[in-house]
Amino acid sequence: MQDVISISNLSKTYASGFSALKNVDLTIHRGEIFALLGPNGAGKTTLISIVCGIVNPSSGSVTVDGHDIQRDYRASRSLIGLVPQELSTDAFESVWNTVTFSRGLFGKAANPAHIEKMLRALSLWDKKDNRIITLSGGMKRRLMIAKALSHEPQILFLDEPTAGVDVELRRDMWQLVRDLRDSGVTIILTTHYIEEAEEMADRIGVITHGELILVEEKCELMRKLGKKQLTLLLQQPLSHVPTELVSRGLTLSGDGSELIYTYDTQDADAGVAELLKELAAAGIHYKDLRTEQSSLEDIFVSLVSGRSKKS
Repeated sequence: MQDVISISNLSKTYASGFSALKNVDLTIHRGEIFALLGPNGAGKTTLISIVCGIVNPSSGSVTVDGHDIQRDYRASRSLIGLVPQELSTDAFESVWNTVTFSRGLFGKAANPAHIEKMLRALSLWDKKDNRIITLSGGMKRRLMIAKALSHEPQILFLDEPTAGVDVELRRDMWQLVRDLRDSGVTIILTTHYIEEAEEMADRIGVITHGELILVEEKCELMRKLGKKQLTLLLQQPLSHVPTELVSRGLTLSGDGSELIYTYDTQDADAGVAELLKELAAAGIHYKDLRTEQSSLEDIFVSLVSGRSKKS
């Protein structure tokens, strides 16, 4: 798959001595949705800001569709749309004029049809003549997306795109992002809503303490690092796990009525079948069972907490 962004050995240390990024290597594939996950202060916004030319790196290189972001800033920046976390617009300007002005900043000829298409897609068409100060928080967030798309970029950065947006509108925005990807736009998003990444992303990167600790296809990540949990509702409560089953790593619920077995998704079938035979041989009977698979959030927390303990 062709790469549209290439980041090599990228570092950023501020004048205070704080190291925000440490030797980050990353490639973004054309036409994908890439989710960058990490706790507050991990380096997500710094990374985006460098690629978008807002912050200068201390070392390393970034190319956008073959254009070096420092030597060929105008060409690289014209390919990028950015929706920042902070909502910053002229509160007394109209929606239409704000989006049209943003397009002009990139030297693009006026294209009312394109502006109308975007505002309709973002459910802002009926607000086109409204002053921004009259818009709700969710509408202002959608307006920021319209501004970022005004010059028809090939790449869209979304920094916490649904922060402060209600659940219904968040779902609508997820669909908009998918539609953009289907139209050929490459999407890079940071998010605190891990279900957002689980819902939409093709690949996921995890960053913490300025280091990119993992980049993986979402499905492969969940296959490799996911866990499953089998819970058996026992016919008779147990006071302890039988000695012959201790090696299985089984745990009991507080009242002893449930026996819990956690296993790797890759080992699942043979391990469960074997366990059920061993339970029957030990005279332990169950009346019901259920299975649960770890979510992306579980994997993320495990990765970040594990790295924090090593730091």
